[in-house]
Amino acid sequence: MSIEGEKRETPTIASIGVIGAGQMGGGIIQVLALAGYDVVLIDINQEQIDRALERASRLTERQVEKGALGSDERETALAKIKTGSDFALLANCELIIEAATENEGVKRDILSKVVEHANKDALIASNTSSISITRLAAATDRPERFIGMHFMNPVPAMKLVELIRGIATDEPTFQATKAVIERLDKIAVTAEDFPAFIVNRILLPMINEAVYTLYEGVGNVEAIDSAMKLGANHPMGPLQLADFIGLDTCLAVMQVLYEGLADSKYRPCPLLVKYVEAGWLGRKTNRGFYDYRGDVPIPTR
Repeated sequence: MSIEGEKRETPTIASIGVIGAGQMGGGIIQVLALAGYDVVLIDINQEQIDRALERASRLTERQVEKGALGSDERETALAKIKTGSDFALLANCELIIEAATENEGVKRDILSKVVEHANKDALIASNTSSISITRLAAATDRPERFIGMHFMNPVPAMKLVELIRGIATDEPTFQATKAVIERLDKIAVTAEDFPAFIVNRILLPMINEAVYTLYEGVGNVEAIDSAMKLGANHPMGPLQLADFIGLDTCLAVMQVLYEGLADSKYRPCPLLVKYVEAGWLGRKTNRGFYDYRGDVPIPTR
């Protein structure tokens, strides 16, 4: 911990920037706005922004219909979300959350733009699901104010957020981001900065092993998913879950584990690699281990 970190008071967060309007970023802005934060959503793709706003509008409307949210509360929350492609919009944010694709090069490029425009006192967090927080922090001008905030998907429904300190992360940064998580009515679990942290360190090798089970012909897609749902009481089969997460993300996490821990048990299954090469990434491309182009998902193997 830095000497500066010991002297600093815990920052108060009122305005939060989110970079990336995909599935994760779109969910994060929704829960932040409902918790009363002023939110700035940045993405270079206006269509992605429009989809994120439409999804937030639709999901909050559903909450109103169920009586879980007042219509006035909904309108107030949605009005708190500002959007754009210019990183200069982040200038007044006290916390900035990077929620881009799980690619270290992309994230480092984004972080370099963030530090050009962010207030010098702003905290920066990454929603990475596997990449070293220490290494990402070193790409910024404020490693002591950098932390991992790994939200679970889908963000509005999942209670857990993994909070990961890099080697330089100071206590005020940790306490400030933990307070944000608590205000979102979510639970923070602290993880050490090792590849894939806690959830994905356990979950993704299970999914990868399910793909190996398919690859080796032990069972087909339907048999594997049914076996784990009925035999292990999982709410969703591992291959169905892989499609939901995105097969490209599953592969990226397995590659981080394999390279970071140098253990052959984390070697990505060749069949997973092949699906990603084919562009069959799961639900987001309408094809993965299931084909979603019809009314009912059909196994592809």
